[in-house]
Amino acid sequence: MKLHRLDDRLWLPIDLNNAWDFFSQPENLNRITPDDMHFNILTGAGERSFAGQIISYKIAPVPGVPLAWVTEITQCVPGSYCIDEQRFGPYRFWHHLHRFEAGDGGVWMTDTLHYALPGGFLGEWVAGPWVHAKVRGIFAFRSQALAQIFPGASVSGPARS
Repeated sequence: MKLHRLDDRLWLPIDLNNAWDFFSQPENLNRITPDDMHFNILTGAGERSFAGQIISYKIAPVPGVPLAWVTEITQCVPGSYCIDEQRFGPYRFWHHLHRFEAGDGGVWMTDTLHYALPGGFLGEWVAGPWVHAKVRGIFAFRSQALAQIFPGASVSGPARS
C-alpha cells in the first residue's frame, strides 16, 4: 500500500471560537466542497463534531458514478483539532487531521491528510494521477471558498503593511 500525504495551511482572519464554530458543523462541508463532487451528507449533520460521530455521504467524483462514503470523527478536542477517518468508501485508507491554532491575529488552520488508493500498483497506475489531482483540487477550491466566506483568508497569513 502506497501512502500519500497532503499538507495544507490557511490563515483565517477570525478568532478561534468562530473558526471552531464553523468547522465543527459537518453541514458546512457543503459550502467548501466543489460542486462537481456532487457532495451530499446523508447522516451525521446537525450536531457539532464529537469523537465517535459517524457521518455518511454520497459523492460522485465521476459524473453519474455515485459512491457511498462513511467517516468517523475518531478524536476531537474542541478549539484545537479533530481527526476523521474513513470507515467505508472509495479509499483504501483515509486519515485527515484538522488543527486550529490562534496566531497572527487570527487562526491558522492546518490539515494533514494521509490516504491510500485501492487496487495496489494497478490502482495507482490507473487512477493515481487523476485522484491525486482531484484531491489537490478539492483543497484548492476549499481555500478559495474560505477566502470568500472569511475575506482576508490567506495561505501566507495576514497582509503586512
